[in-house]
This record gives sequence, C-alpha cells and structure tokens, in this order.
Amino acid sequence: MDILNDSYYMSLALDMAEKAAGQTDINPIVGCVVVKDGRIIGIGTHLKRGTGHAEVHALQMAGEEAEGATAYVTLEPCSHFGKTPPCCERLIDAKVARVVVATTDPNPQVAGRGIERLRECGIEVEVGLLGERSNQMNEKFNKYITTKLPFVTLKTASTLDGKIASRTGDSRWVTGSAAREQVHTLRHQHMGIMVGIGTVLADDPQLTTRADVPALHPVRIVIDSSLKLPLTAHVVTDRTARTIVIATEQADDAKAQELLTAGVELIRAGSGEQVDLPEAMRKLGELEIGSILLEGGGKLNGAMLTAGLIDKIMLYMAPKIIGGAAAPGTFDFEGFEKMAQAIELERTQVEQAGADICISGYPVYRHV
Repeated sequence: MDILNDSYYMSLALDMAEKAAGQTDINPIVGCVVVKDGRIIGIGTHLKRGTGHAEVHALQMAGEEAEGATAYVTLEPCSHFGKTPPCCERLIDAKVARVVVATTDPNPQVAGRGIERLRECGIEVEVGLLGERSNQMNEKFNKYITTKLPFVTLKTASTLDGKIASRTGDSRWVTGSAAREQVHTLRHQHMGIMVGIGTVLADDPQLTTRADVPALHPVRIVIDSSLKLPLTAHVVTDRTARTIVIATEQADDAKAQELLTAGVELIRAGSGEQVDLPEAMRKLGELEIGSILLEGGGKLNGAMLTAGLIDKIMLYMAPKIIGGAAAPGTFDFEGFEKMAQAIELERTQVEQAGADICISGYPVYRHV
C-alpha cells in the first residue's frame, strides 16, 4: 500500500461525492476514482437514485484500461440487485486488480458481502482508508438504512441571548446573508424541511430553496395537530414543492378534505391532542423521507429534543442581544431540574458564517 497516493486518490473520490449531496434521494453519496500506472483513467459519482453508481461511471470512462487498475471507492460496492445491477460484479468484469474502500456499507443487503465477493474473485481489497470522513458524509443514509427513520438536523438562528425573534415576533433577520445562504444549501441537502404550525401562521414561509441557489426543493412538512393551516398559506398554494401536513386523529375531517383537495398530503399520528412525534417520524420514514431539516420554533424544537428525535444540531448565533422576557427562545420545554441532566453535544464544531457563528454537534440523550 502506498498510503500517500492512496489517500490522495481517496480524497479526490470523497470530494467528488460531496458535490452530489442532496441529489441521491435515500441513496448514499459515493465517489470512485480508477487509477493505473499513476494516471487517473476514470472518475465517477452517483448522481441520482435509480441511475448508475459511481463505479459504473468511472469504469465506463476507463474502458478496457481498467484491467489491472486500482479502484478507489468511498463506500463498499453493492452486491445486490436494486434499481441497478451490483457494482462489485462490474468491478469483477472489468478485471481491476485492487479495490480500496473507505468504509463498509451499513445496508443489511450489503454489509460486507460486496467486499467478500471481490476477494472471492481474487481482487485485492483494502478497507478503512478515510473511513471516518466517508461515514460523516453519509450520516443521513447510515441512519435511515439501518433504522428506517429519518436523520433529523435541527437548524436554528438566535441572538447571543438565545432569542429567535423579538418580543413582538419580528425575526427578519436574526442572522446575516452568509448564514442564510448556508441554510438554503442545507435545505437542498435534506429530503424534507419541517416546521410547526406556529411558524407558518407567523411567517407564512415558502420553505423552498432560494431561486438563485441551484438546488432541489425538499418536501415541506408541517406539524399541525388540529389543522389550523390556512388554505391561503404559501405551502398550500405554491406547488413548487410537495407539502405534507401531520395532524392527530382528532383533527377535523372536513378541514382535512379541504387540504387534500388543495393538493396537500395528510398524515395522522397520535390519538391525543398533540401529534405523536415518534409515530410521525416512523410514518415519514415509511414514505422514504430519509432526512429532515427541522426549522421549528421553540415549542417544536423542545418537543423533538425531549423525545430524542434530533440527531444533529446546527445553531447559528448572531452577535446581537435583543432581550425581552416574552421573546421566543430556541427551545421551549419544561426543562431539567439539574445542570447534570442537561443534553450535551458531542463532536462539536464552531465555524464562521459572515459575522455570525455556527455551533454544531450531536446531542447525547440520557433522559430518553
């Protein structure tokens, strides 16, 4: 193994894969680089669910030169027939001599079988190079494929004193343009964007990616226990993106029919007064919505957090102080009695976004 060159080519494959984030539906993002005699002869990225995987594109570019070459793949080549044929067979047919894999595929249909198949056919396989980066890149896929539950990223913007709006409800704008542009990219990278009915009633948001940021629009998901959503709301009248409303079993049937007639999809979750959020997540997973960007208000954020349903938190903080005891905060829930019970974030990072900062991390749940 030439670790220096191997790392270079695997990094290139990972860089290419990242460019397709948000385009592959519930599939992982994968890159592949084929190298022979110190020369790149094929590159490929998985671009869309149901189309050729990264290995297929790279091998097509390499052609007959692939024989005896090394293929660098960011995720274990699949070994099963899905919407496309298994990639490990393509590598075998191409007669590559060596395959370097960043990480194994957590998909129960693969889970080491692709690597085993390659080795059975005499191909040298090495696993683990830059595997941590590959797993981080596919954190949404990794959760969904093993649990059938969406990976939920909470994105919120607040002032330094933790307010997401003023005491009058004004929230335009908490953060600057650089942070807001990043949020539109985040929307593109998730299959769904979720808010509570309070956000819709207060702001009437479009919940789409911005026109000048080339991107796919996520499914709009509104938690609306008693179906207060107006038929005139943007998420109803604007057909740019699909809209799903989640209500309880108690919600008014007549209003439900009006929304359905207007083109809105409806999910019922829970028989009580409030939506059963764990059940809602299960039902969204059944619809193959594998990742959700949560942009809720304090109550929805608090409810999702206390239910242990948030996988990642991205908190944008503006260098502003607005005060106000009645001003809404990032999380609105009963809270814990002692500091030792607080939900902590691990693997935290701090990044600059214009004048604002973004603190991100993964919540550790001890209370759920």
